[in-house]
This record gives sequence, C-alpha cells and structure tokens, in this order.
Amino acid sequence: MAAVDLATHPGHLARRLQQAHYLLWNTMVSEEITSPQFAVLNALVAEPGLDQRTVGERVGLDRSTIAEVISRLDRRGLLDKVRDPQDGRRSLLRPTEDGVRTHRRLTVRTARMNQVFLAPLSAEEQTVFFDLIRRVADAAEELRHPVPPAESVRAQA
Repeated sequence: MAAVDLATHPGHLARRLQQAHYLLWNTMVSEEITSPQFAVLNALVAEPGLDQRTVGERVGLDRSTIAEVISRLDRRGLLDKVRDPQDGRRSLLRPTEDGVRTHRRLTVRTARMNQVFLAPLSAEEQTVFFDLIRRVADAAEELRHPVPPAESVRAQA
C-alpha cells in the first residue's frame, strides 16, 4: 500500500496549524498564560459572573479542561469565584483587576500575533479562511454534542 499525501488530511493540517499557533503564542503573547486561559479571561471580561460550565461552553472547553484552566487562573489571582446566591452549588466567576490588566495586555499581543499568523493570506482570503474553518469547527462541535432526534425533528417543523 502506498503512502498517503498528508497535505490532503485535515487533521494533519490542523495539527500543523496548532503547532504554529503554539509557537507564535509562546514567543509573541505569553509563556505563562496559555491560549485557553486567555480565552476564559476574555469570556469573563465580556460577561463577568458566568459559571464554570457556561464559560466552558463559550470557549469550547470540556468539563475537565475548563476546571483545570479555572483552577490555574484562580491560583494566579486572575479571577475571583463567588457562590451563586441563587444556587449555592455553583460559583460565579469574575476577572480580578489583575485579570483585567492581564487580558488588556495580552489582547494587544494577540492582535499582533494574529497578523503574523495570517500574513500569508490577503484580507479577502482571511475572510474566507475564517468562514471555512468556523464551519468545520461548528460541524465538529455538533459531532461532539449531537442534537437528540426528537429535538432535530421539532427544529425542522
């Protein structure tokens, strides 16, 4: 059997993109705060007071990963947890002042990193790239969380 052309395998290309992103992130943005940690901070700057599950849904992290990310951000003093007055079983999350400052600093750096990352593409190509990659990511998310048959029938009606 002949070797396959990995340039036609989306998973292989996605891994290569992730490796490039990781390298750029560590050199241009932060060696201390990871991209998923930044995503969580970003979600909480946009919507302070979300619970852990909702933050995980907003940024596309599973339960165990979001728990670890929240724990690390909490240990660094970048977010506060307060018990939900309506449901004492869950905590509401807010960025601390240091968390907001860190987010602001990293936002500028991520903008520069994204320019470098996307430099091979024209502005028009970048728009198409984002549209295509978003569609694939959304479809992949649906594979992870399929809509039950009864709900999909109601949605079509």
